Amino acid sequence: MKVFVNDRPFDLLAGMTVKHALVAAGLLTEMGSSKRTYDQWGNELGLGGALSEGMKIYVRSTKSPACQ
Repeated sequence: MKVFVNDRPFDLLAGMTVKHALVAAGLLTEMGSSKRTYDQWGNELGLGGALSEGMKIYVRSTKSPACQ
C-alpha cells in the first residue's frame, strides 16, 4: 500500500504501522519529546497506529501547527 510521510510517497506492506512508515522515511530517530505524528486532519497518531491506503502522516514539532 502507498502512504505519504510529509508528502513523500512510500510503499509499505499491509499491516504495517506508523512506526514502520517513519522508519521507511528515515524519521524515527527524530521522534522525541518535541516531535509528534499527525494525520492529514491534525489528529495525533501513536507509533503503533494502523495505516491505510493513501494515508497522509506528518511529523511536526509540538510548537507548530499540527498540519497545514
